[in-house]
Amino acid sequence: MTTETILYIILAGVVSIALAVFMYGYKSKQTGSLRWIFGILRFITLFSILLLIINPKFKSETYTIEKPKLPVLIDNSASVRELGQTENVSELLQKFKENVDLNNKFDVSYYSFGNDFRESDSLSFDEKNTNIAKALSLTNRLFKNKTAPTIIVTDGNQTLGNDYEFSSASYKNAMYPVILGDSVKHTDLKIEQLNTNRYAFLKNQFPVEVILNYSGLKPVNSEFIVTQGAATVYRANVSFSENESSKTLNFTLAANAVGLQKYTAQLLPLAEENNKTNNKKQFAVEVIDQATNVLVVSKITHPDLGALKKAVTSNERRTVAFKKPAEAVNSLNDYQLVILYQPDRGFASIFNEIEKTGKNTLIISGLSTDWYFLNGAQDHYNKEASNANEDIQAKLNSNYGTFAVEDIGFNDFPPLHTEFGALTISVPNEVMLEQTVNGITNGNPLLATMEINGKRDAIWDGEGFWRWRARSFLQTESFQSFDDFIGNLVQYLASNKRRNRLEVSSETFYYNNNPIKISAQYFDKNYVFDNRASLNISVKNTETEKQTVFPMLLRNNYYEVDLNSLSAGEYNYTVSVANEAVSSSGSFTILDFNVEQQFLNADVSKLRRMAQNTNGKAFFASEGDLLINALIENTNFQNIEKSEQKVVPLVDWKYLLALIVLALAAEWFIRKYNGLI
Repeated sequence: MTTETILYIILAGVVSIALAVFMYGYKSKQTGSLRWIFGILRFITLFSILLLIINPKFKSETYTIEKPKLPVLIDNSASVRELGQTENVSELLQKFKENVDLNNKFDVSYYSFGNDFRESDSLSFDEKNTNIAKALSLTNRLFKNKTAPTIIVTDGNQTLGNDYEFSSASYKNAMYPVILGDSVKHTDLKIEQLNTNRYAFLKNQFPVEVILNYSGLKPVNSEFIVTQGAATVYRANVSFSENESSKTLNFTLAANAVGLQKYTAQLLPLAEENNKTNNKKQFAVEVIDQATNVLVVSKITHPDLGALKKAVTSNERRTVAFKKPAEAVNSLNDYQLVILYQPDRGFASIFNEIEKTGKNTLIISGLSTDWYFLNGAQDHYNKEASNANEDIQAKLNSNYGTFAVEDIGFNDFPPLHTEFGALTISVPNEVMLEQTVNGITNGNPLLATMEINGKRDAIWDGEGFWRWRARSFLQTESFQSFDDFIGNLVQYLASNKRRNRLEVSSETFYYNNNPIKISAQYFDKNYVFDNRASLNISVKNTETEKQTVFPMLLRNNYYEVDLNSLSAGEYNYTVSVANEAVSSSGSFTILDFNVEQQFLNADVSKLRRMAQNTNGKAFFASEGDLLINALIENTNFQNIEKSEQKVVPLVDWKYLLALIVLALAAEWFIRKYNGLI
């Protein structure tokens, strides 16, 4: 408290005493004890009011001791069980929890990771993937700017995410890997990787690439075969040695029948192999009779066109062709969707041909668009043309119901460029993305779809969405979310299928180590998305006849269910709406592939390099006591004394108000009691 504040408090006391004496010592008509009581009460009231006005404060300093953090990250994936390390993990964790010195020195916390990263309450060792890089990244963020040496209990075999050895270079704290497994080299043949297209066209050949690995010392011979049912469709003899431990096979298979074609690839095992699970892998290809052909018409070269092609062709069922307006006029019948990029008067013949053929269109406008021409070339929408430019961002309309759209972070994407002016749509439409400027919606659509007499069209008012694809990759380390968004838009526009009240979207087949999700949209009788409905999906295994019912959860403008709990097999499903005679049926196949069963050893060298990169040290599971002693004896990890200084009021204003009210009330009651009021 400053000297000035102390002087103000003394002055307030003197003034309060002086006023109380003046009112009840000099001017008061009361005598005896009442004069003293009223004077004291009035002094309390006046002094409290003046203290409220002065609001004296003083500095309060508190000291706390903060232990260094010790996060323990535990691999909860199935590979730990496959390597027979579950008991070692349990014993190690028990040592950590029971060691008094360790818990006195560190604030120990436990986390598990596999597909995801979470606080550890129990361990099941059944997660189907391992993402070590994600666990390290989230731990680094969680303990940012803190002393937090990190123990990571794992076999080092990662199946998802970035390379954790290089990711650890940005980790601020020392890492102490506990290696689950050994470094003994076992004799083993395995199918390391199998690559093929998800879709193939009827009567075509589709390519298959297989990478085969051998772990061992002596030369061996084996045979690689691919079967479809009881028939062998490919066979090759392969040989390996210590120096030639990897083989890559490239071959093609014929797509002779429409529908899902399932295959089994097998590398015949050696007699001395311990792990024969990794010698076999199932894969499938969906053979389709016709591709979705998309035509992009443009007079200019722009990065948007490259992003558009990448996004559309990310699905093998779609092809993209680029043409200039003069070249495209006579070939529209070869395509299901025509994308017109920034049209001007040179597109006049294209618009005339589209009107004749009734082709579905997506028009993308930007700074090179001739809106005077475009306003006259069609009668669906109109924009006030101007010479001014505007930067806009996007906001997803959560009520959009034409098809399922996931918010991929539109609010955070870079701005698009468009011509300033109001865009008015004069036909029935649904706005998917709204324009925003500085976070405020300006009332104009950025992306809207419309369907009139079975013809589907869309207007996208803004150029520069190639930056959206780049930003999406930076945020998610994948182009998939943006490509799926464009793919869903193209799929809707390229189809002339009449919309049903219940639309279900599913894949023909899934691998059981990947997400297995089915989505659906339900519309009321006016074809408006109904978010109040209750949807269930009944799934039946065709082999075991076991039937399971799952509720579908609402996600913005669609319903979704996660079926990862199902085992491999063939399934029929029916999606139904409660209290409505509306349903939709289909089928899918789950292919068995457990990537966590592919490993024989811990990745010892990689874990050791990671420890070295962060100034830590690697230990085997049997060396738990050595790890604990190393942490306890390390002088770099010390308690930190922290001081916190706060400026707090001398007296809480609530207490002063209560005192003022109490003093005034007491004076009033005393006056009333003595008949002075």
